[in-house]
Amino acid sequence: MASISLRGVQKSYGEGAPVIRNVDLEIGENEFCVFLGPSGCGKSTLLRMIAGLEDVSDGDLSIGGRIVSDVPSAQRGVAMVFQSYALFPHMTVFENMAFGLKLAKTPKDEIDRKVREAARILQLEALLERRPKALSGGQRQRVAIGRAIVREPGVFLFDEPLSNLDATLRGQTRVEIARLHKQFAKASVVYVTHDQIEAMTLADKIVLLHAGKDTERYGSIAQIGAPLELYHRPNSRFVAGFIGSPRMNFLPGKVAAIDARGVSVKLDHSGESVRVAVDGAALSAGQAVTFGVRPEHMELVDAAVAAGVPDPASASVSASAPATLQDAAVLARTVSLVEQLGEHSYVHLDEADGAVLIAKAPGDTRLKQGDRASFRAPASICHLFTEDGFAVASLESVEHYA
Repeated sequence: MASISLRGVQKSYGEGAPVIRNVDLEIGENEFCVFLGPSGCGKSTLLRMIAGLEDVSDGDLSIGGRIVSDVPSAQRGVAMVFQSYALFPHMTVFENMAFGLKLAKTPKDEIDRKVREAARILQLEALLERRPKALSGGQRQRVAIGRAIVREPGVFLFDEPLSNLDATLRGQTRVEIARLHKQFAKASVVYVTHDQIEAMTLADKIVLLHAGKDTERYGSIAQIGAPLELYHRPNSRFVAGFIGSPRMNFLPGKVAAIDARGVSVKLDHSGESVRVAVDGAALSAGQAVTFGVRPEHMELVDAAVAAGVPDPASASVSASAPATLQDAAVLARTVSLVEQLGEHSYVHLDEADGAVLIAKAPGDTRLKQGDRASFRAPASICHLFTEDGFAVASLESVEHYA
């Protein structure tokens, strides 16, 4: 087992601006860490730096407490699984899995034991004499994983290993990788993907990376945390918009009132007032902000009930009003499209500026194009972002970290 530490790590090509900038990261022993982000953010480059396939331009990279920035890849104690499988076509499954051990001059009986044990775990025992061309994509990927397992490394590195598989095989192989991590709990895993489902289901820790101008301004890392931390407590509009599918709805507005229960925001285009349970101490009335709410957090309410909800920004809110409505954002819109997916539906709602607001509804919803519908979201699960894109801390987070 081995921990990984990156301190001030940067990567540049020639005289150009760094593609990896100011990375400070700790990956613990036994941890499953996923690098996630848009195309071009440097996920694979960062992984290849850990593997030793790319040089570190600046900063220190340590594995197991040893600085390895100038150590050859073969001496780092890592094993890598590539997107393209990288199997030798003229070798059998057994020979492919044994290749690294043969290079290390491992005794034949030990090679045989390790390969057959890995084959048993990966359900490849019946395929050991086949060549890669006789295997499916999922089987080839398992062989590539097996080749890494037999080396018993301290660190496993996965570079988008499922991207070449169809949807069904991706799901199956994802489950196998999760199972293998539990089985080989002594090893740390670094896994690169652009797929949120893979990141959310596999990771102990997600490292979400910036791309483009955001990298130049803020550095490569947007946020580090457990999957649900990034989902429920994004630290910026970028993180909030990237995590979740469909993405979070964003509506521009201005601060209308601030009190102990949070901040009331008047939306620019509709004039509606919505409440967000955030710490408004650093905000001021009239300040431009962005209100955020996830589609799955918008609950369809009866139109008559919604019409009677008092303005949360008003001091005359009735104490007898239901708490679930009194402290909720209620948005009324015209339906422009309903996507029925069986278990649930996505309802597209027209915005005054031509944008679309999306809400999640039951799969058997009777809403149709042209209907007027109202949706509510409790203030505690709505979000607020300042003009520079940073999130205003929720009252729950303030209390939790106090």
